[in-house]
Amino acid sequence: MRASRALPAAFVLAAVLDLVSLVLGFRAGHLVTKPLLMPLLAAFAARAGGPRLLVAALLCGWGGDVLLLSDTDPAFMAGMASFAAGHVCYLVLFRRHAPPRARAGLLAVGYAVALVTLVVLLWPDLPAGLRVPVAGYSTLLTAMAYTAATRLGPVAGLGGALFMLSDTLIATGVADWPQLPRPDFWIMLTYTAAQFLLVRGALDARPAPAAAYREVRSTTP
Repeated sequence: MRASRALPAAFVLAAVLDLVSLVLGFRAGHLVTKPLLMPLLAAFAARAGGPRLLVAALLCGWGGDVLLLSDTDPAFMAGMASFAAGHVCYLVLFRRHAPPRARAGLLAVGYAVALVTLVVLLWPDLPAGLRVPVAGYSTLLTAMAYTAATRLGPVAGLGGALFMLSDTLIATGVADWPQLPRPDFWIMLTYTAAQFLLVRGALDARPAPAAAYREVRSTTP
């Protein structure tokens, strides 16, 4: 019980320290706290009985976090690939839940319009070697956000939307668009909240023990 409470508290503390470091321009603090975030959240998810795919998605996020601490192009590509692997884990996990909810078609149209608009606007300003990878990654991220909203509900749906916002802020920086003051602060704020909400939504969507038992019994010969 103490560990179940200590892990989310440690995650929140690390997130706050990371954001404060970004506001103050204290890069050393960010270099220490950012790599702690996803392992703490993954440990919490595992401790709470979360599925392995949820833990795997968070560990892929951790890999992306560490790689993006470097400013080199190969590290950026590898980080994007690591996050993409995490989105695949999320997609497979979320699709195991109930079929899409009512009005899913309208939400699909909204996400599709947002995706196409973003890619079309960013395309001319992205480095040539990043255009196709960013477009592909954005498609995968949008699919994850849509699936989270339609299969798990509003908590995970908000997490998926915030993940899209966080990565959009990164993409606009790569495209050299005008940025908000302290752009890394807003990127990490939306990203950290997104991952936590996805975890919370996934944990809340698990079937109750009795329901899970009945499902197993009904499929047993």
